[in-house]
Amino acid sequence: MKKKIVIVLALALVLSLVAGCAKKEDPKPAEETAEEQTEEEQPEEEQEEEKPEEQAEPEEEEEEEENYETGDASLDDPLNQDEIGETELLVVSFGTSYNDNRRETIGAIEKAMIEAFPELSVRRGFTSQIIIDHVKKRDGEVIDNMTEALERAVANGVKTLVVQPTHLMPGFEYNDVLDEIAQYGDAFEKIVIGRPILDTDADFEVVANAIVNATASYDDGETAIVFMGHGTEAESNAVYAKMQEVLKGMGKDNYFIGTVEAAPTLDDVLALVQAGEYKKVVLEPLMIVAGDHANNDMAGGEEDSWNTIFENAGYEVECVLKGLGSFPEIQNLLVEHAKAAIEAN
Repeated sequence: MKKKIVIVLALALVLSLVAGCAKKEDPKPAEETAEEQTEEEQPEEEQEEEKPEEQAEPEEEEEEEENYETGDASLDDPLNQDEIGETELLVVSFGTSYNDNRRETIGAIEKAMIEAFPELSVRRGFTSQIIIDHVKKRDGEVIDNMTEALERAVANGVKTLVVQPTHLMPGFEYNDVLDEIAQYGDAFEKIVIGRPILDTDADFEVVANAIVNATASYDDGETAIVFMGHGTEAESNAVYAKMQEVLKGMGKDNYFIGTVEAAPTLDDVLALVQAGEYKKVVLEPLMIVAGDHANNDMAGGEEDSWNTIFENAGYEVECVLKGLGSFPEIQNLLVEHAKAAIEAN
């Protein structure tokens, strides 16, 4: 009997030691998960300092941030992306990961190009690698970056390359496109580059009329209509002040232009709105797409969003998530810029 008790105790001790070893190995999957995260999700210093249990938190936060209606990425497909010809029209955009809005803005611009230039092969290129990677990881959709788009054109035997950027102004992003294209100067017989949206005085008038027409139903004398641009440190940031002057010249004193990252600031716009006798504020992006900035910085529920700040200032606020690319006037303007570039060359 004693021998049986001794054997049972020995077995219990062995099982206890095995269970203890297994518990020590549990944190390993959390460490592996942390290593798979990008630098944007979790900096290296935080990975080293955080305990294993805490390393899974950034992934949970990322899933919550992606819990928005993006639509079906497979529906957003340029109509003749697979066609190959000696002349190609490459439509270059910064991009957005909001699928529905991408189709309604960038996709609509590309469709307008296809209809205007049925003899050309129309292709898509994005300049934001972060967006390209994000869409590929989340939806399995592959979008060319500038290098890939240019290399594809070379491989397809394109002789004349027409590039039409959808950028609002000739800022850093637009200039980066020009710089990268310049590296392929010897790869094509001819390269033609169209102007950005806001270039000439006539362009400003087209855009001003487009946004006024799109918001006419809100223009009741008691509503401040505020457009949010991105803003840049480049000299081209002056386009926002110029657009404000154009609107003022049209008698639209209740229209205001601000930016997220430059001047005029949100504080500047808020002060101008408060100087009037407005009861309501309508917010809309002055950007090609209604993407992350529009959905979060403008229409989000955070304390520092434009939506919240105007609400806290006592205004009834309505957010319109509609990018400029969805306006037919803007689509036609970019088509005209591409035509002008082709005719000039």
